[in-house]
Amino acid sequence: MREAGTSLVRVTVNGDTIALAGGATVAAALAIAGARCSRTSVSGQPRAPLCGMGVCQECRVTVDGRAHVLACQTLCREGQIIETTGPR
Repeated sequence: MREAGTSLVRVTVNGDTIALAGGATVAAALAIAGARCSRTSVSGQPRAPLCGMGVCQECRVTVDGRAHVLACQTLCREGQIIETTGPR
């Protein structure tokens, strides 16, 4: 349930629009959208948010055309377009 005063923002994850609470991270948007992983490694292995504090760099995604954005450290904002490079 949303807290009073919490607004929703709409973002697009791999072509699907979802709504989530303002202040949520891109990593949360990936989870809500059901994205299995954020990217694949050079060897083709799926990667996803791991540490939640930006150290591991496993959660890199493309946000509004900008590559290598850390999903766990980036807040969602209205109209954002988030793309993963991993299996969908």
